[in-house]
Amino acid sequence: MTLLDGKTLSQLIQKEIQKETERLKKDGVTVGLAVILVGDDSASHLYVKMKEKACENAGIYSVVHKMPSSISEENILETIALMNKNHNIDGILVQLPLPRHVNQTKIIEAIDPAKDVDGFHPFNVGRLVSGLDGFVPCTPLGVMRLLEYYKIDVKGLNACVVGASNIVGKPMMNLLLNSFATVDICHIHTKDLASHTKKADLLIVGVGKAGLITKEMVKDDAIVIDIGVNHVDGKLIGDVDFGNVSPKCSFITPVPGGVGPMTIAMLLSNTIKAAKSRKQ
Repeated sequence: MTLLDGKTLSQLIQKEIQKETERLKKDGVTVGLAVILVGDDSASHLYVKMKEKACENAGIYSVVHKMPSSISEENILETIALMNKNHNIDGILVQLPLPRHVNQTKIIEAIDPAKDVDGFHPFNVGRLVSGLDGFVPCTPLGVMRLLEYYKIDVKGLNACVVGASNIVGKPMMNLLLNSFATVDICHIHTKDLASHTKKADLLIVGVGKAGLITKEMVKDDAIVIDIGVNHVDGKLIGDVDFGNVSPKCSFITPVPGGVGPMTIAMLLSNTIKAAKSRKQ
């Protein structure tokens, strides 16, 4: 069993990004990322702080627009419009979730697709589905980079994705399809989940339910990617029963230290990509 170490790979990628930002600065381009943070969700604030620190370390200028949960949808849209026009901002990220009174789709669609470093705008979603270049959501993109780093070729593999969100599951499915894996995607209404997971050469799980995947649900020598994030008894654990599942695996990601760091690295990578487009 080999651990897929996303923390170490993320650090390597961020060092390369730092070199890239220095090269761009010599060409007169300062890479900039704007984050919109609405409300007091503690997890969101933690994620944004981690992103701020990563930007600082990589030499990327970042600004965070912190807004109260009572803010109007119109005010958020006005801020996005200003960021769209700001030539010093290459990427715009709206931290999810948003308060219930705010139309999340409307907010995402307001972002300039050329600055949509989260890859959530329908324009970029369409390009991903069509196999065209664009911005890809950071977590699934990070999974693909992690597999590539460990020389795991997904072509021809039977892959099972558990979770069908727009942020992780659906883009993960499309990335795997574009790489010629055979993909089975499951969700909350899937009947007999184990009958799907047990057939998977590559099992990717991201639903936020601790211990969902047990050893009986995983085939021998499977590759298991755990994207789940759960806080249980003061500990951060994934969706996979790591202690019992890992001995059966050829490769598996730990939680923490697996996919999470790769998500931030891919956000920085997407921001650099946007800056290069501006330079052109």
